[in-house]
Amino acid sequence: MGVPVLAVWNGDIAQCADVDAVINAANERLIEGGGVCGAIFRLAGAEQLARACNAIGRCATGDAVATPGFGLAARWIIHAVGPRWVDGDHGEADLLASAYRRALEVADEVGAQSVAFPALSTGIFGFPAEAGARIAVDALRSGTTDVERVLLVAYDNDWAQRWSRVLAGS
Repeated sequence: MGVPVLAVWNGDIAQCADVDAVINAANERLIEGGGVCGAIFRLAGAEQLARACNAIGRCATGDAVATPGFGLAARWIIHAVGPRWVDGDHGEADLLASAYRRALEVADEVGAQSVAFPALSTGIFGFPAEAGARIAVDALRSGTTDVERVLLVAYDNDWAQRWSRVLAGS
């Protein structure tokens, strides 16, 4: 066990072919949403993924669960539920860090050695992007895991630069 190597990858997380697991920016009900979640459901096969998620039921904010990858190149989808941003005074930072840590723990449970993470909670959940990126990197570096490689997926150049700055420590 150790700390995984973190790297930035620019592209569509649903089409990330070089990892054992992709992390889905999920909601507590584990139903298809928009953004990252919608893209993963569509490419994985929405009906079979919905059935697998329905069998699990719910996932609490700050937690994560796994399903098969179905139509994705990745073997696993790990559904991590980050918090909705309120005002920063409702435990949002702790819940976000927990979602990242729990996703790594679930990756360990399924035997994934490489995973791709989106920026959890920074889209429709409204978490401030810069703070969210820092929390993500700190959480991913804070524990020990069997995961050897983490790709921080950027869907555009702004996110690629943000991830790179945070990784560099500036």
